[in-house]
Amino acid sequence: MTEITDQQRKLPAAVEGFVMHWGNLGSQWGVNRSVAQIHALLYLSEKPITAEEIADTLGIARSNVSNSLRELTGWNLIRRVPVFGDRRDHFVAETDLWEMATRIAAGRKEREIDPAIAALRACALQAEGDPAIGQVAQRRLTAMLDFTQTMEGWYAQMLHVPHGTLAKLIKLGSRIVRFLPSKPEG
Repeated sequence: MTEITDQQRKLPAAVEGFVMHWGNLGSQWGVNRSVAQIHALLYLSEKPITAEEIADTLGIARSNVSNSLRELTGWNLIRRVPVFGDRRDHFVAETDLWEMATRIAAGRKEREIDPAIAALRACALQAEGDPAIGQVAQRRLTAMLDFTQTMEGWYAQMLHVPHGTLAKLIKLGSRIVRFLPSKPEG
């Protein structure tokens, strides 16, 4: 069960609302609801929390909490921290939003984009020598591969842009176009 009930530790309404909403968003993004709820709880927590406290607060089975913590640790979104005088594992979330977004993007790229590019490369290469593949299909495969590789290159470049500069670029939005040459290059 991932819903918060009256029997669990009482959270302030705003925190409870965020935990529930983040859990719903997580499931829409392909992340287990419990994983997302635990992440939300840790993100808003002012102190490290044990797995037992998480299970009690959210009404989630301890085994589910353990699996969720392992997944969040694998994504580098949370980490174990020692607490003096307590032998149990305590957890905290990454709270720097830029760092969190960067880690999520890196994980998704590794799990989704890299395999997609490899598959596109293989398909485009296979299509080149196959007379049964029409020119339209070949052009579209090549175009999709080029687009995906361009986006991958842009992503790699953005990793090296300081967060403050990246924030300014994002806030510029479509106004960035005024800094580009007015005539096509070439």
